[in-house]
Amino acid sequence: MPINQKPKRGGARPGAGRKKGSSVYGETTKAIRIPASMLPKVKAMLSHRKQLFEGTAAISFPSSFSSHIEIPLFSGKVAAGFPSPADDYIEKTLDLNDLLVQKPAATFFVRASGESMLGAGIHSNDILVVDRSIDPVIGKIVICALNGELTVKRLKSMGDEIVLGAENPAYSDIIVKEGTDLMIWGVVTNVIHPV
Repeated sequence: MPINQKPKRGGARPGAGRKKGSSVYGETTKAIRIPASMLPKVKAMLSHRKQLFEGTAAISFPSSFSSHIEIPLFSGKVAAGFPSPADDYIEKTLDLNDLLVQKPAATFFVRASGESMLGAGIHSNDILVVDRSIDPVIGKIVICALNGELTVKRLKSMGDEIVLGAENPAYSDIIVKEGTDLMIWGVVTNVIHPV
């Protein structure tokens, strides 16, 4: 290179930049800027999504932004009808966030698939509200990763063995043998089920 000539800057360099092809999330990615205070939540969400990508439904998290919607709660119970929407009957207002999400930082939503939990009122395509802060004790319905696949089952025991129980006689319980890769993600607290 001649003494008075400056080296070139910028431009394409072999081996530099992002690699082409699908990402670990199964779709293209895009760089964005987020507030530093949100970084831990975003990283946690992406970590869960990455773990779930292989053959399971997506997980959603409650919004950290206030979405307070007050809906009238009528006093009295409805047997087979609906009370006249008169102000006399309104007891208070109810926010579904307060009702369904007790600990937003420990809560996520996941969509159910299959019919193994029909006896527990969980149908295919229902949205499950899952709390990671609740201890997964025997008798609770849990979301767990079993050998890398997510499943929802009732936690049971049989002697010294842990059993993932189905709530449908057409499905067998799963006995967790030694060496099985089992990770309990959280306890199901509510089911959002359309009628």
